[in-house]
Amino acid sequence: MAEAADVVTVALDALLPRTDGPESRLVEAMRYAVLGPGRRVRPYFALETARLFDVAERSVLRAACALECIHAYSLIHDDLPALDDDPVRNGRPTVHAAYDEATAVLAGDALHSAAFEIMAHPDTHPEAVVRSQLVHKLALAAGAKGLAGGQMLDLLGLGADLRTVARMQRMKTGSLIAFAVEAPLVLARATEAERHALLGFAHDFGLAYQIVDDLTDHERDTRPRRGSRSEKRGAEKANFVTLLGREAAGERVEILSQQCRAHLDLFGPKAAYLRASVDFVLDRTT
Repeated sequence: MAEAADVVTVALDALLPRTDGPESRLVEAMRYAVLGPGRRVRPYFALETARLFDVAERSVLRAACALECIHAYSLIHDDLPALDDDPVRNGRPTVHAAYDEATAVLAGDALHSAAFEIMAHPDTHPEAVVRSQLVHKLALAAGAKGLAGGQMLDLLGLGADLRTVARMQRMKTGSLIAFAVEAPLVLARATEAERHALLGFAHDFGLAYQIVDDLTDHERDTRPRRGSRSEKRGAEKANFVTLLGREAAGERVEILSQQCRAHLDLFGPKAAYLRASVDFVLDRTT
């Protein structure tokens, strides 16, 4: 996973080069967001899924970089005063705190556009129809039926029951994880059985990933808070832990982890790293 993160970071550095023009501050803010510290879990799953099908690394790497641009844009906007009002992410100032609010908005907008610019470029795939499919699927994952829609549900505070919370998180968190495995499926022209297995894997992993986040947040409840809007709202809104209880939520993660590994049985030994990464990622405590 560390190797994959390094490869993606180097590729993003090349795809989003510095500039000396009047737009240099915007580009600096974009690079600050997308090249900063992070686990790069989504690009890792894209690259590792591609290895199941021997997909050309250049193609999937560009798709993974486009996905990371969307993820970075969403975090920039999520941290803004109008949403979560968070001044710190991953131990350093958020983009609006490091630059200013207007620059942060524009940096998020520009990263959103950069994602589709990267995906639509012929270097991603020589066939226009394949690039079109990738663009379409990423747009769905990022839009009103995916990431943005899930964020809206979160802001509205509609998660009053387990079914609604699961739907919200499937849109907000799971949509980009699903795209991480779907992009290689498009590039590989995978069979329906392969698609079903890997999308099932992404669905179950996305839910488990969110429950682990909720468990981690629950552990922090007794620690001093920064006082951001997201933390205040997080203490009030329903999530998997408040609805299930800590013990049952942990049991749900274990069940989903087992299901994730079962989805990979179709791919045999080639999926060994994916199987191992399920436990590695879901066992995190921070």
